[in-house]
Amino acid sequence: MPENPLGGFGVTFKAMFKKRLTEQYPEYKKPTAPRFHGRHQLNRHPDGLEKCVGCELCAWACPADAIYVEGADNTEEERYSPGERYGRVYQINYLRCILCGLCVEACPTRALTMTNEYELADSSRASLIYTKEELLSGLQEGMVDSPHAIFPGMTEKDYYNGLVTEAAPGTVQQEPHSGDKLNEEPQPAETTFGAAEPAAAEAVSEK
Repeated sequence: MPENPLGGFGVTFKAMFKKRLTEQYPEYKKPTAPRFHGRHQLNRHPDGLEKCVGCELCAWACPADAIYVEGADNTEEERYSPGERYGRVYQINYLRCILCGLCVEACPTRALTMTNEYELADSSRASLIYTKEELLSGLQEGMVDSPHAIFPGMTEKDYYNGLVTEAAPGTVQQEPHSGDKLNEEPQPAETTFGAAEPAAAEAVSEK
């Protein structure tokens, strides 16, 4: 038996006389740190073209296999990014995402960053699979929505050197005509993020 039987209750007695702390959430939301890891965002160049080039490095870096990317080629008639390719389909499954930020570190174009938004709860599993349309940042002053032509006289390197500060005068949005999946309903998580496991009967028959 310990020499001081009451020693083990010290933490309990101290807590009994402390002032209770009540968080007034959601009426009052505590400010987050500037580099808080919240919901992701796909960024644009200052003229409105997308920074994502569909390289899929973010998907490879994700330890939870929460990111799904399909790249496609740009054309002069339908250009979404200054480079050769762009992210045609982009999905993040927040049922799996652990908000570690490794995808942001892997992105070579700073297309993917994390915001301070942390309220991600929802009533269905499908609604927690965010599509490109939900992740893409909004248009700021001087931007034209993609797809549209590259800034005249500029190259992809000029975009990443910060030489493009806004859309060129007269820039208009091109008419999307190739398989645009931005407005499609998200696929179920089990079909979008890996094949489903075989049924038990099939597994037995194979043996």
